[in-house]
Amino acid sequence: MSKNDGVIFTVNPGSTSTKCALFYLHDKKIERIIEEIIKHPDKEINQFPNISDQIDYREKHIRYFIERYLPKNTKIIACAGRGGMLTPVPSGAIKINEQLVEFSLYTPVYQHASNLGAPLAYRIAQYYGVSAYIVDPVSVDELSPVARISGSPDFPRFSFVHALNIRATGHKFAEKIGKDFNKIRCVIAHLGGGFSIAAINKGRIIDNDNRMESASFTPERAGGVPPIPLLEACFSGKYTRESLLLKLYGEGGVYAYLGSKNMVELEKRAKQGDQEVQKIYYALIYQIGKEIAAMASVLNFEMDGIIITGGLAHDNFLISGLKKKIKKLANIYLYPGSNENEALAETVARVLTGREDYLNWPIKYRQPEEKE
Repeated sequence: MSKNDGVIFTVNPGSTSTKCALFYLHDKKIERIIEEIIKHPDKEINQFPNISDQIDYREKHIRYFIERYLPKNTKIIACAGRGGMLTPVPSGAIKINEQLVEFSLYTPVYQHASNLGAPLAYRIAQYYGVSAYIVDPVSVDELSPVARISGSPDFPRFSFVHALNIRATGHKFAEKIGKDFNKIRCVIAHLGGGFSIAAINKGRIIDNDNRMESASFTPERAGGVPPIPLLEACFSGKYTRESLLLKLYGEGGVYAYLGSKNMVELEKRAKQGDQEVQKIYYALIYQIGKEIAAMASVLNFEMDGIIITGGLAHDNFLISGLKKKIKKLANIYLYPGSNENEALAETVARVLTGREDYLNWPIKYRQPEEKE
């Protein structure tokens, strides 16, 4: 038995749930033991005024999960949590320490449940006397210098991207085509509740459509709305900052047009000929295709392929229309679902077996300067 054999615990906090998983590591390969979505009812989660106040509540549920499912005669050898809203960082694993826990809980760039990933993983790791890591938080920023120029020096472009699933899917794709991950050139479109469409060059996310700003609309996000009407709305006196944010994130996109973000049900209606639903679907296909083509242009249309991942990669109505629209750009590969916990475990497995290094917090990060 190798010294690295054992169980990796992963945790991925969402706004109303905590996804936990246990993976067995043996001979550099991981095997999922169990994965569970712990639901947090509104009446329970809403009692906490701040996200940071939820830490003890969620830890209690996590400990119960581990007590039930950790196999006898095995040991936890490492923990991993979803990275939160950090300052810009390079891709890869970051070892969690007290400073990162404090930053995630009390001074994150944005408030989001993912900020609990590092503190929760760290607490479990401390209990078992092992190391904990976060992997590829949304603030991974590897944009090329030219991609940062926005049109105004006061508002430079920055990266905010589903880096965890994008890079994990990139690794799977590289293995499939028999190419080193650090040599692939591709466009990866993560299509879930939020979207990220990114250009990957030599394993780096050199450009993306920033899932909070210029992306296509999504099931619940407005995407890149026209700025002048938005500015007028901001100063009209009709809206609060919070109500406008909700229009952009949470009640935008498909929900704003159709009153639903249940894409499984909406796909059925589209297939049944509901013209109003089909109209929004066609607009969604149009915008996703346009963003994929834009990212393909970043790579001079020289790509190993186009990869579509995330929950909406299961949506046959969407995917069939999208394939027709972008089929001339490159070969298209589907990797449905997100699998964040698996992505966390895979990276930590590479760290534990010496195939990948990790970073220490705080990170003195110098963003890329070389030409692409």
